[in-house]
Amino acid sequence: MSDDRNNLYPIFLKTKELEILIVGGGFVALEKLSFLLKSSPTSKVVMVSPFFREETKKIANKFAVKMITDNYNETYLSKKNIVIATTDVVEVNLQVYKDCKERTILVNVADNPPYCDFYMGGIVTKGNVKIAISTNGKSPTTAKRLRQFFEEVIPDNIDDLVKNLNEYRKTIKGDFEYKVETLNEFTKSLVEKIK
Repeated sequence: MSDDRNNLYPIFLKTKELEILIVGGGFVALEKLSFLLKSSPTSKVVMVSPFFREETKKIANKFAVKMITDNYNETYLSKKNIVIATTDVVEVNLQVYKDCKERTILVNVADNPPYCDFYMGGIVTKGNVKIAISTNGKSPTTAKRLRQFFEEVIPDNIDDLVKNLNEYRKTIKGDFEYKVETLNEFTKSLVEKIK
């Protein structure tokens, strides 16, 4: 396969059912926390750092994020599913990465793609519709601009369409294949309008 192709597999995680650790308390930690909570406000998050920015404390209190004022050590990985390392100390971030890999915990070392099991891309949310945008870790700015574009072009009432189609889907009789064909026929005008 070509290295020019994005081979990442997008998934949508139920973060309220996962344990997430953010290591760090500076600007990058604030950015990652804000991004996570904007998309998934019910996320279960613990942060560990020797200090926290005041803005981080405000957000953490608003969303019931647990903050631990301490240096990182591997005991903080206990029962964690996802870890995001955001410190400005390269050695600490690499230790977090190493400790997570030993425990098969998904890890993201901010701004260091080779040490990431996943990237936090751009996300557009309109009710039940959520679009994730990835640039394969190469250009967060491009993902941000694409997010802004899609936020503008996707109508706010798209959620009404989703809810109505869900109700219509429940009324369709027949097997799965028939339901898919029926919904495809019913919704094909959406794609034709975009062309």
